[in-house]
Amino acid sequence: MSPKRPPPLWHWRCRACWLNLGLLALVLASFMSLDLKWGKFLSMEALASMGRFVSELLVPQTAPAFLHKVFWASLETLAMSALGTALAAVAGLALALPAAKTHAGDAARWREPTRLLLNALRSIPELVWAALLLISAGLGPLAGTLALALHTTGVLGRLFAESFENQPSGPADALRVRGIRKSQVFWYADFPQAVPQLLSYTLYRWENNIRAAAVLGVVGAGGLGQMLGFHMGLFQMMETSTVLIAMMALVALVDGLSYFCRWLMQR
Repeated sequence: MSPKRPPPLWHWRCRACWLNLGLLALVLASFMSLDLKWGKFLSMEALASMGRFVSELLVPQTAPAFLHKVFWASLETLAMSALGTALAAVAGLALALPAAKTHAGDAARWREPTRLLLNALRSIPELVWAALLLISAGLGPLAGTLALALHTTGVLGRLFAESFENQPSGPADALRVRGIRKSQVFWYADFPQAVPQLLSYTLYRWENNIRAAAVLGVVGAGGLGQMLGFHMGLFQMMETSTVLIAMMALVALVDGLSYFCRWLMQR
């Protein structure tokens, strides 16, 4: 029996080939439509200016009074991200249930309206939510926390719904044929299977929200971002450097905690 020849790299009936060609054409069109000034970006004058800027950031501010302010701002940023993610996880789970069609016989009457709501929540960036909430909540961490919660609800709600739809339906079907109520099927079959994935998505979004919380402070939502916007606006590079170091340390801490939680779940 002769060995089977590999398929040709290109064939006019190959849908994947046409899809890749379309994506390549889109990338090339993007480069052509954007006014990318690579020559100015890579000029000696631009490189020298960036070098001076980086050199000024290499000397952080280490005054005890300023470090004390940075420490409390870091705690505020961490609290904003944790609380915003927790609220979003609860709201996302509540919206994921009507947004998911868990089995073939599920009518899923609210699936499309709920998914439209989730799309609206996550399509609006956190900065826009924060700017809107600052009008009612005022300056401070409350607006930033709610902005994170609203945007992340849209993200987690969609991810949670996909988790419920894509998990094996065997255990849930076995309960349904026995006449078990829908709520019991969810708590004893659907939810236990989805818990590891739900926790993984929530931890991942917490990692993203710690960065987003730092950015939200630039518009007055509190935390490290507010300090960053203030000192950068005054061109105080030493203070800016210290705030950036605190941001990197906070992100590393949250990444480590997230990795430890995933390690515990896998044991």
